[in-house]
Amino acid sequence: MRNAITAFMLSTALAGAAAAQEREGPAIAAVIDDQLADFTARDLDGAFDHASRTIRRIFGSAENFGAMVEQGYPMVWDNTGARYLALREQGDVWWQRVLLRDARGVPHLLEYKMIETPQGWRIDGVSLVAGPDVGV
Repeated sequence: MRNAITAFMLSTALAGAAAAQEREGPAIAAVIDDQLADFTARDLDGAFDHASRTIRRIFGSAENFGAMVEQGYPMVWDNTGARYLALREQGDVWWQRVLLRDARGVPHLLEYKMIETPQGWRIDGVSLVAGPDVGV
């Protein structure tokens, strides 16, 4: 009986997590897609609008933000073909893995930190996920 209760609780929790991902995933992907399109169009104000309040405070202006992305994240600045992978929730933060190709077609794996605000989803950071070491 105890195993049945544990199994039921686990399946209920997993079903709830899957439902949350199905509900939030498209909205999160839409924000990331919009920002990627803004970078491609060089619409820095539009791209900056998708950033969280914290990111906006750190960079102060759309121009500073754009310069950081152009220099530090060239695969985001000149991107093609976003492919959405794992989405996970940790407390109030959601983490979306995205596979992007840069201007040369080289794939890069990134993780977007997403937070929900009264104004909707905002990007609160992006990090490059290191690939596995291959050969020595």
